[in-house]
Amino acid sequence: MAPLRRLCLLLALLLPPPPAAPAPAPVRSPDWAACRILSRELSLLLATVKEPPSALEEMQVMEEPQNWPPRIRCSDACDPQTLETNNTLCLHRIRQALQHYRDLLGSDIFREQPQPQLEIKMEQLLDHVQEGHGHPPRHPLPPTLGWQQQLQRHLALKRLRSFAAVMSRVFNHSAR
Repeated sequence: MAPLRRLCLLLALLLPPPPAAPAPAPVRSPDWAACRILSRELSLLLATVKEPPSALEEMQVMEEPQNWPPRIRCSDACDPQTLETNNTLCLHRIRQALQHYRDLLGSDIFREQPQPQLEIKMEQLLDHVQEGHGHPPRHPLPPTLGWQQQLQRHLALKRLRSFAAVMSRVFNHSAR
């Protein structure tokens, strides 16, 4: 039995080592200061968007999914203490929401009132919060009926303003 062990050991030593596994792509940490500036600029741009006066403020859409659009929640770990040690979950949620709102801004609900400056800021923020996976593709949204567009545009801008305020707080703290 001993000669067989020696032979196996000798063969194992003579075999070339297995190829090294490719190193994982480094996860790029966002430029927190740039994100803070861009999120502030986004909030300022949103404040300048004018909407026609209407009774839309009192209306609510009842068929909206519970988790859409993506919102920052307590469970997303965007609190200051967690951001210092692990910001992955928070950045994922921010990236998800930025992609959603960027796609909304490019949809038919903004055809009558395009917002190219908002889209540019969204793209810039997305570039900063990417994890090195490249540029996220646009996801075309289903067409909206003409009578729904004004309401959908109003709701999108209202939610985007709210999201931008929370996102600004996250980036403002993290950039210190």
